[in-house]
Amino acid sequence: MQVEALFCYPVKSMQGIRLDQARLYRHGFEWDRRWMLVDRQQCFVTQRQLPALATLKVAITNSALVLSHPQAGSIEVPLEAPSSAVESVRVWQDDCQAQPESAQVSRWLEIALGPAAQGLRLMRFADGFTRAVAEETSGHQAAHTFFADGYPYLVTTTASLQALNQALNEKGLETVPMSRFRPNIVIGHDGAWDEDRWAGIQTLPATDGDGAELVFCTPCQRCKVTTIDQQTAQVPVPAEPLKTLLALNTQPTLKGAHFGQNALLDSREGALLRVGDPMMPRNEI
Repeated sequence: MQVEALFCYPVKSMQGIRLDQARLYRHGFEWDRRWMLVDRQQCFVTQRQLPALATLKVAITNSALVLSHPQAGSIEVPLEAPSSAVESVRVWQDDCQAQPESAQVSRWLEIALGPAAQGLRLMRFADGFTRAVAEETSGHQAAHTFFADGYPYLVTTTASLQALNQALNEKGLETVPMSRFRPNIVIGHDGAWDEDRWAGIQTLPATDGDGAELVFCTPCQRCKVTTIDQQTAQVPVPAEPLKTLLALNTQPTLKGAHFGQNALLDSREGALLRVGDPMMPRNEI
């Protein structure tokens, strides 16, 4: 098994960036979910409320976050933290400290997304603030994340996607790409749902000391975002692939549909993970 693909999502719920390599930090990949949109109540906004966010492309240069859309062109947001005052924003049950980007970004969002974007602001996770992961991971007190739903990493496997797509085909439905599940790390592997029995994953022992270990925390419960095409923002088949995931019942002791594993870094920070790196599962559970 090996690293098949790596993805970073600098702005929560906008398009991701495919990477050839990435360094591993406690909070996730360097720029992963560093920004998110909030409404007038300072509450996070995602594709769950605004599917059109899937049409916004994202890039990172040496100096800027670049957002682009066919109707609005592009806009650059400096990577350097803004001078704006820190505000409190809400992501799920967590109150976080963040800084608003310029009003120009909000105007650009209205051009790109239309009236549905009125009142939305782009917020940057504040330097120096720490958002701890869920309480059940108390054995890893140093773990934290930016604006991800709850954990710094999401790991999926190619075999499980193939098994899901086979089940969809058997129902006469189109297959879905891995982008529907917005993973950070995709592992090329032959055994469907094997990841549900692993305690984590690690790179093979490296002579240069650059190895990495991730510990799995909990299966990732999936939501309506998986039904949204991550390029067009359309929903080709209502409720799919969620209905098929539910029928597969890969997590019989848990409620809901699950795909992939939420994970934490369990080795030193800064290790470089590359596409093609050989991997191995940690002790099965």
